Amino acid sequence: MTNLSQLDLNLLRVFDAVARERHVTRAAERLGLSQPAVSNALSRLRGALGDELFLRRPGGVEPTAFALALAAPVAEALDRLAETLAAQAPFDPATSRRVFPVAFSEYAEAVLAPRLLARLGREAPGCLLAIRHGDRTNAEALLERGDAVLAVAVLPEPGALYTRIRLLPEAFMTLMRPDHPLTEGEWTLDRFLSTPQLLHSANGSRDGALDVALEGTGRQRRLGAVVAHLSAVPQILLQTDLIITLSARLAEAMAASHGLVTRPTPVDVRHTRLSLVFHRRLEADAGHAWLRRLILAEAREV
Repeated sequence: MTNLSQLDLNLLRVFDAVARERHVTRAAERLGLSQPAVSNALSRLRGALGDELFLRRPGGVEPTAFALALAAPVAEALDRLAETLAAQAPFDPATSRRVFPVAFSEYAEAVLAPRLLARLGREAPGCLLAIRHGDRTNAEALLERGDAVLAVAVLPEPGALYTRIRLLPEAFMTLMRPDHPLTEGEWTLDRFLSTPQLLHSANGSRDGALDVALEGTGRQRRLGAVVAHLSAVPQILLQTDLIITLSARLAEAMAASHGLVTRPTPVDVRHTRLSLVFHRRLEADAGHAWLRRLILAEAREV
């Protein structure tokens, strides 16, 4: 088919759902349709486009090369249409049932999500905040594809199509078990650097803010391990001689909940700052503006 006017555009919603889910039954649930209705729509679309589109595989379906090429422009067009319609509609948080897909770094999620979700429960009980991981490596791609409507993380300056709002300035502290040798005696840089250290890095990097601070001094820390998830940190510290340097808010929260000890980091680490970044096409969206205000308010409280 080369003439778009001959195509039932409702079929593209079905195509998009199947392309995202890679499963006909799940696509039907996403659309609120029956499985036979989705299968019938796919059959009509196959006839109109002259391609199989999706091949049955164990556990779902696999898109053909043509379907893969079609998926991105169809998803983008439908997402832009949904965003435009949402921007024109009034937004009442008390009655809305809107889903907000967002991207948070693990730190942003740990610090902001508890307060944010509590406030959503009070003010917008029908809304859903769907948080996925986002950081400097993938946030812009998530925003561009529409997989997230905003990102909160330590992020570089975004492109011209994006708006950036700076949130929490953050200092650093060093965390260790309560009977660690470094809890006693003089707290010197030499003792600190000679102790094996734990690094939290969701993307596997072996450099952190502390390493950047040490670059100009000619000194290096002794890296003992790298972990991808913050949830593993407390038990690792309690069972080893490793220490970790984290944002002060997170270090203090872990110390309080797991009986750990904090000490000021003996290196002048430049403060980092969380940023909230979103695509400018969403600036006029009333629901999105409400969520941005909520995040800003909770960041100020934190």
